[in-house]
Amino acid sequence: MWEIVSLKDLCTVFDDGDWIETKDQSYEGIRLIQTGNIKVGRFAKRSDKSRYISDATFKRLNCTEVKEGAILVSRLPDPVGRACLVPALEGKAITAVDCTIIRTNDSTLPQYLNYYLQSPEYFSLVQGRVTGATRQRISRKNLGDIPIKIPPLPEQKRIVERLDKAFAEIDKVKTAVWHGEGNNRGLVNAAVRAVLSDKRFGWEYENIESISENLDSMRMPISKSKRVSGGVPYYGASGVVDYVEGSIFDENLLLISEDGANLLMRTYPIAYSISGKSWVNNHAHVLRFSNMEIQRWVEYYLNATDLKTHISGMAQPKLNQKKLNALPVPLPQERHIQDILGIIEVHKQVSEEMACLYAKKELQLKNLVDSILRQELTPEKAA
Repeated sequence: MWEIVSLKDLCTVFDDGDWIETKDQSYEGIRLIQTGNIKVGRFAKRSDKSRYISDATFKRLNCTEVKEGAILVSRLPDPVGRACLVPALEGKAITAVDCTIIRTNDSTLPQYLNYYLQSPEYFSLVQGRVTGATRQRISRKNLGDIPIKIPPLPEQKRIVERLDKAFAEIDKVKTAVWHGEGNNRGLVNAAVRAVLSDKRFGWEYENIESISENLDSMRMPISKSKRVSGGVPYYGASGVVDYVEGSIFDENLLLISEDGANLLMRTYPIAYSISGKSWVNNHAHVLRFSNMEIQRWVEYYLNATDLKTHISGMAQPKLNQKKLNALPVPLPQERHIQDILGIIEVHKQVSEEMACLYAKKELQLKNLVDSILRQELTPEKAA
């Protein structure tokens, strides 16, 4: 007979992580697991973004160690309530205060609960308990009150075995899709490198400051408390951060990420064009070009270029304004620019069409996962 039990009552441990401030962190020691490591049903290593605390800080703050087999739940988006099992880690680890640590009791398999915390029903229940207007979150109390359907242990084992088998096949397909996406994202960059190798275009280098006007002095951040609903996009290092009323720019511009860590990680394009009314915070450099074709070429070139040698700063790597202005950019002879852009944009169109196909495939896989979870985690009779 299945039972319905609140999440906290399935646990021997149901606690929040530790409050770790930036000043408490170090470059080595005990791993700090963050909300970004928690994906839906899986743990993301993100070793390149790892944070640590020292043994002395661990003892001083009386931190809770996170061990293999625990379940971590992120109480922040996106989505709120996502959870994963903790794998075997190298050395000791703790987690942040916005994560809840779960250890299940003897009547509940952690693998079963991990699957249940991926189900559409669970996320629907979480959404009904979130709070916060600007940034949604769920409190540990509200998370603990969520009802979970629990079958007897033998049935939990059978469900886990069936889901393990089904998800293993789905993961093979996902891996193929992700591999295709990775190759697809390189199409435009490959086209940029190809035209750069063609000497017919008469390449000569010019510094950014000689072909554009830097408008960084006009940038202006707006605190969350002062933002109001509006139709003007508020841009940051990676794109639109929010929407506001009023604008400080009303023209075609090129934004370039100032965040050196993200430049090194290549997690998103480092340069992107905007047009029309906009507001820009101080995490993106702002350039104005008199020639829109040159602006488009510079955008493509920067996104295909490793700027590692232009980054400065250890704690917070940045592409500062001085180094950006001095950045050399290869420019073709003017009569070739349209041909070059035409070559690149053919590849861009193919890339965008392929991206749509991959997005559809990923949606189909998500729907399949949801369907399997509904089927396996719905009892005929729940008490």
